[in-house]
Amino acid sequence: DWGPEGLKETLSVLQHAGIQTAGAGTDLVQAQSPAIISLAGKGRVLVFAFGSRYSGIGANWGATSSRPGIDLLSELTTEAAAAIGTRVAQVKQPGDIAVASIHWGGNWGYEIPSAQREFAHGLIDLAGVDVVHGHSSHHVKGIEVYRHRLILYGCGDFLSDYEGLRGHEEYRPDLGMMYLPMLDAASGRLCSLELVPNRLRKFRIQRASRREADWLTDVLNREGEKLGTGVRRGGQGRLWLAWNKR
Repeated sequence: DWGPEGLKETLSVLQHAGIQTAGAGTDLVQAQSPAIISLAGKGRVLVFAFGSRYSGIGANWGATSSRPGIDLLSELTTEAAAAIGTRVAQVKQPGDIAVASIHWGGNWGYEIPSAQREFAHGLIDLAGVDVVHGHSSHHVKGIEVYRHRLILYGCGDFLSDYEGLRGHEEYRPDLGMMYLPMLDAASGRLCSLELVPNRLRKFRIQRASRREADWLTDVLNREGEKLGTGVRRGGQGRLWLAWNKR
């Protein structure tokens, strides 16, 4: 919101707080560098992050060799996925899990553009990505499991300052999820996905009620049917993703 100086200050504050960053930097090299999270005895999680022009991001937000900014994707193409794959291959080691976190698409609506789906598949096929974490929509969207890899096309808002804005109540932007995937470190395959329904109220995260969790269940089942997934109820109000594991 405050241009290059604001971005540099944000990065500095996070660094001093010991919080790793990905997808933004004081130059292109830093913006393209993944956050690397070591897991004792279990390899590492590599988080690469990107912003797509198709989510309303301006071209001048892209980092360059001399300008702060984000790792900007101008196009969601096979070539772009392959280029990301080159970067992943330079870092990824056996036992590592690679995550691609992408800000893409519009804020409202359940439709998943074919370009997004093809690009997500390309990241798995060509880039060695194990989890695609898509975001931009202010509400949950359908979930896909492709070649045993998790694709989240839109996670909704976990905590935001959009509370109270009118005009899109039918999407229930106050309802969200915690996404807790379990992956096999040796192969990157998804073993399970636990979903914890929650709601945002007075800028605090609360547990969703039974009725609210039922609403989220209906949405994920309706939208997931097109993608080969669904959800089932578990204990303590939690949900579990169901898909064909063959």
